[in-house]
Amino acid sequence: MKAAAQVIMDTGAHAAALAVKSARVDVVPGYPITPQTAIMEALAAMVENGELHARFIPVEGEHSAMAAAVAASAAGARVFTATSANGLLYMHEVLHMASGGRLPVVMCNVNRGIFAPWTLWADHQDSFAQRDTGWIQYHCSSNQEVFNTILQAFRVAEQINIPIMVNFDGFAISHCLMPLTLPPQEDIDRFLPPFEPEWRLDPAHPSSFSNVTMAAEYATFRQMLADDILAAIPLVKQAAREYQESTGMWDGDTIDTYRLEDAEVVALAVNSMAAELRLSVDILRQQGIKAGLLRPRLVVPFPSEDIIQVLPRNAQVMVLDRNYNYGHPGGILAQELKGALFGRRNDITVKNRVMGIGGIDLPRRLMADEIRAMMEE
Repeated sequence: MKAAAQVIMDTGAHAAALAVKSARVDVVPGYPITPQTAIMEALAAMVENGELHARFIPVEGEHSAMAAAVAASAAGARVFTATSANGLLYMHEVLHMASGGRLPVVMCNVNRGIFAPWTLWADHQDSFAQRDTGWIQYHCSSNQEVFNTILQAFRVAEQINIPIMVNFDGFAISHCLMPLTLPPQEDIDRFLPPFEPEWRLDPAHPSSFSNVTMAAEYATFRQMLADDILAAIPLVKQAAREYQESTGMWDGDTIDTYRLEDAEVVALAVNSMAAELRLSVDILRQQGIKAGLLRPRLVVPFPSEDIIQVLPRNAQVMVLDRNYNYGHPGGILAQELKGALFGRRNDITVKNRVMGIGGIDLPRRLMADEIRAMMEE
């Protein structure tokens, strides 16, 4: 008889750890940083008590955590790590080695503002600052989506040999309790079979990878990575469909929408603020405004074609960014959207607000009021 799904109440951080356990990872290098620490604490406990048959490697800093992840992945292991904010910045050098070496590491980044000055609260400057490191980036808006997306990320990463970063907000998701459905392990195993790398470092068969190249070979490798990141979009869609077939759960694929079909005003945002924006949309609808929500789940690569296809004609898009695009007015999501629409959807108007920096609260009525104000500009 098939096991039934289990429904529990749990935090986003522990949901991440449970997904990693369900993925049957081999190696977990880790270093604590608020608000990510709860993930590593949970995984270390699972390894200690025998729930997770993996090697947990405590290291002295985030640079070493990613270096250990790179080494373990190159040896053929399924690898997970996690970080936040300045920890992610400290990894920056080795992020390029993971992507350039075509190593399918999966990492959670629990979004937190970066210093200076210091803050412990969420914004998205940390992950958006790593857009050009060659990592695919998902952004999640609920604990359930964190769990589901980590499993999908392993599937995609191991198909295309590109590392993936799964982002979600510190505290608003990482430390808040929400209902969480855990599919039977047999369903997850069917969706995510054991990792069989195309190649691995093996002392019995000495080789090297990511060695010195001449200019022509180097340029070829860079172009291949750039092309393959774009080619990940259909794999993301396929993984979402097949995960739904295996578990019955769906969070969207590259994008998620809410009341968008007849919308004249479209809010666009990611992570927990997008979840709250669903309620803002309902408020605006009650006020007679045909509002809808477009939430990119995938930020790198940016799902331009899917966004172009779903935006209603002549819509006003109100992009709410939780980051700054330094050197340009506004935020990064707005610039990405404008680039996607340029020359393709001249009927669309894009407006932008930077909100919620450093964890400033974003309740539904505040965002609804801000969208109304943007409409009048």
